[in-house]
Amino acid sequence: MLELRNVTWSLPDGEVIIDDLTLSIPEGRLSVVTGPNGGGKTTLAKLIAGLVKPTSGQILLGGRDITELDVTQRARLGISYGFQTPVRFKGLTVQGLLETAAGRALSFEEMCELTGKVGLCTMDYIDRDVDASLSGGEIKRVEIASVLARGTQVSIFDEPEAGIDLWSFNGLVDVFSALKQRGMTMVIISHQQRLLDIADEIIVISSGQLRVQGAHDRVMPGLLAGEIAGHCPAGRKVGA
Repeated sequence: MLELRNVTWSLPDGEVIIDDLTLSIPEGRLSVVTGPNGGGKTTLAKLIAGLVKPTSGQILLGGRDITELDVTQRARLGISYGFQTPVRFKGLTVQGLLETAAGRALSFEEMCELTGKVGLCTMDYIDRDVDASLSGGEIKRVEIASVLARGTQVSIFDEPEAGIDLWSFNGLVDVFSALKQRGMTMVIISHQQRLLDIADEIIVISSGQLRVQGAHDRVMPGLLAGEIAGHCPAGRKVGA
């Protein structure tokens, strides 16, 4: 289990972005973190991944204190992070990226399994460069495949819907639905109702604090009614 205990993170000027946050991420479930813009969701994801370190408090993975570990050390322990805008690598093929993520050469069958899980045809993609020639939806799928290649305990995706078209987004929802059935521990930062609809657990963050956490069927009605933090899932202020 991943735990945050009384975690605070502040900007150099003293502005508090995450405020004394205590939170447990359930193992083997899909958790979607949502809430108003500027509420601290992306900062929460970066804190878990080790891209930034708390000003105070603790972060634990499986009972081990990982607060002082950097992003590389946490990656070795099994935490992966998918950026809003995936990094593109000129001169690196999809196969090269997946093998780098896996830390070894992959057989054609293994490549097929990885690309198939994210809805890509192996023969069409293994020799493609991970560069601007890939669409937004394609690069997001390749990034998810690279996370799968690493076999991490916890996979974090920061607004995977950002910058992609409706058709690609629908495909990503299908990918996450399939991965959910495999019992992966996933944390997705998102406003999108379709991702909220497939969540096992919904976590609402506002003003750097935990507003509510619980099973989809318990939390979702309050979100739709605008009763939680005064916002609906799309991030629009109720009544605006």
